[in-house]
Amino acid sequence: MQPEQPIFHITSRSQWEAARGEGVYRPPSLQSEGFIHCCRAEQLAGVRERYFRGQTALMLLTIDPSKLTAAVREEDAHGRGETFPHLYGPLNLNAVVEVCDLPAADT
Repeated sequence: MQPEQPIFHITSRSQWEAARGEGVYRPPSLQSEGFIHCCRAEQLAGVRERYFRGQTALMLLTIDPSKLTAAVREEDAHGRGETFPHLYGPLNLNAVVEVCDLPAADT
């Protein structure tokens, strides 16, 4: 059986630091939309360009889906035939296997 491929989430440095202090990650989208937006490796560049262009102090979280305590659903949020992994609950920090600074996309 193949191990699950990692999924990714982009967040601000301040939100990540708050999560580390609280022991769990709950971004605003969890309250407002009911889930945490994630993507796969091949979707990362497009997500970064569409939603984070010109933003600074960003962090890229690499998540091991097998360690998640909340459910992940693949959903086509925009009706374009492309699904994205959505995490339906808080992100337990032990599922985050790597954190790195993400330079701002070109403006």
